[in-house]
Amino acid sequence: MDSLIGLALGFVASFFGLLLGRVAIFSFLRLLGIFDIIEERRCHVYVLWGKVVGIIDEPGLHILPFKLGPRAFLVTLLGERRILDLRLDQRYLRSQPVNSEEGAPMGVGVWYEMFVCDPVSYLFKNTDPRGSLAANVSNATIRTLSNMPLADMLEERHRMSQLVRTEVSEKSREWGYALGSVYIRKVHFRDPEMMRQIEAKVVNRLRQVTSAIRQDGANQVNIITNTADRQAAIAFAQAQAIRPHIVGQALQKINADPEISDALFEILETQKILVSKAALTIVPEGQPLLTQLIAGEKK
Repeated sequence: MDSLIGLALGFVASFFGLLLGRVAIFSFLRLLGIFDIIEERRCHVYVLWGKVVGIIDEPGLHILPFKLGPRAFLVTLLGERRILDLRLDQRYLRSQPVNSEEGAPMGVGVWYEMFVCDPVSYLFKNTDPRGSLAANVSNATIRTLSNMPLADMLEERHRMSQLVRTEVSEKSREWGYALGSVYIRKVHFRDPEMMRQIEAKVVNRLRQVTSAIRQDGANQVNIITNTADRQAAIAFAQAQAIRPHIVGQALQKINADPEISDALFEILETQKILVSKAALTIVPEGQPLLTQLIAGEKK
């Protein structure tokens, strides 16, 4: 049992010893400049005695003597290795002051991308390429977008973005910092009082347009109503004019047969008496005295 425990402890100790030894050996070889590992979208610049002796920007494991020659053994000891990030970077400049052609104080927000395109120029031609590029973009925005018509400034953002990018790109490459996409993201008024005045004008204009629409709708309704009334009056007048003619033709046909005519008028007379709700007194035939008495009683 004790032998098994000793064997296990020996195996564990050997494993960690080999692991630490491997790490120590590779670290020592890397310190001597035998090899170097380049990560994705990274660039290593090797400087010896103030001069650039090599640039490696391809990811992977690289044997430095094959890339730098005998100077690879001196770079890590007497020189320096600078690591640059080649990934795409982004920045947003808020409310750059620009005046329109009409004199309105405007603020322009500029969003742009940049990346390192020349490591040597980036390291040695400018101490602050990022800040210089931001200042260059700001100056280009003010210089190219000033005195533009207010309507174009509020609508044509794509053309404004192209103008700013064209103005900045050549300058940025001199410092090893390439400018990518540029987009005018926001255009706004910088004077609060002017904003309130514009808002009041817009509200008044909307009220005028709303009143005009309502009045036009009321006028259209009145026109439709008057037209309908006129057409209805014409139709009723035509009907009243045609009615006597139609009734006369019907009576003419009825009078052609005396029996039908007498029966019709008798029915009409009876119907009128019933509709009128008048008091009706029936007197037997051949009784004139009774008729006189009834008439005197009613009086």
